[in-house]
Amino acid sequence: MTGDSQPFPELRSSWLSQIDYQEALDLQRSLFERRKADTAPDTLLLLEHDPVYTLGRRAERSDILADDAALSSIGAYVVDTDRGGEVTYHGPGQLVMYPVISIRAAELGPVSYVRILEQVVIDTLRHYGINGHRVVGKTGVWVGGEPGAKPPKGQNPAGRKIAAMGVRVSGGVAMHGLALNVTTDLSHFTMIVPCGMPELPVTSIEQETGVAHSVKSVSAIAAKRLGELLQRTIVPVSPSDQAV
Repeated sequence: MTGDSQPFPELRSSWLSQIDYQEALDLQRSLFERRKADTAPDTLLLLEHDPVYTLGRRAERSDILADDAALSSIGAYVVDTDRGGEVTYHGPGQLVMYPVISIRAAELGPVSYVRILEQVVIDTLRHYGINGHRVVGKTGVWVGGEPGAKPPKGQNPAGRKIAAMGVRVSGGVAMHGLALNVTTDLSHFTMIVPCGMPELPVTSIEQETGVAHSVKSVSAIAAKRLGELLQRTIVPVSPSDQAV
């Protein structure tokens, strides 16, 4: 960087490994309130969750098809959340990204911010040789064309969803974020109507490529791209520093 150029604002990023949903939510909420009060910088939490089904603001409890015994058999439970969207699954092998950032300071609206999150996934998938894309009228990232389209004989179903998103914005600050299937156990999606779409085919990076990449390695690619799109300098910090 030369001349009068200034470094981009920081985006403090932490890899939290696999943690319980409620623990991550409590940390998010703390960061969210501090960011709204301008006592914390923009932050990014990267993690995997223990098995959990979360209900967004547009979800119905009937979108969960399994009973309590079936959920318990995989160690999962159900949480109502304040993010947008319907029901989704989080669990091991899935990259979850929670940016807690001022979209007002970034001069973004909620829709344009979600488009950036989608682009992060699309660009990350391209790194692994996967052609991810948007679907008009839907939120998230897909592989293989429009949902419901008839695929060529012998090929995978069209419109396979590989990443979901849902955010909450208040006071110009966003929380929640995106979930990208890396090596996720896709059978766990059969217990729900994912994203409100019955019989929606769901896929993962492993399913599409045959390679089981680590979630942490994928998180590094995605975090770098998020920083580029938001014009933020990624600054790795320990998880304990995020709680300060």
